[in-house]
Amino acid sequence: MSLQDDLSAVRRNLDELTRKVERLEQRAARQKPSTTAAGPDPSRMVTVPDTPYDSSLWTDSDDEGLGARDRHAP
Repeated sequence: MSLQDDLSAVRRNLDELTRKVERLEQRAARQKPSTTAAGPDPSRMVTVPDTPYDSSLWTDSDDEGLGARDRHAP
């Protein structure tokens, strides 16, 4: 392909992309706006305390990606 052919192909693709974006924008403009665009439901929010976790919670856990403490990688 010559440079001229490449430029013509790029221009065709760009024109097609422009048409598709315009159609998408038109479709989006016709959509009804959501009536439930409010923020999160406060009743579902969970408060995370600032106090440190009890270290005994992690006693039997593996280090993620490192495996168990008492075993070696194969």
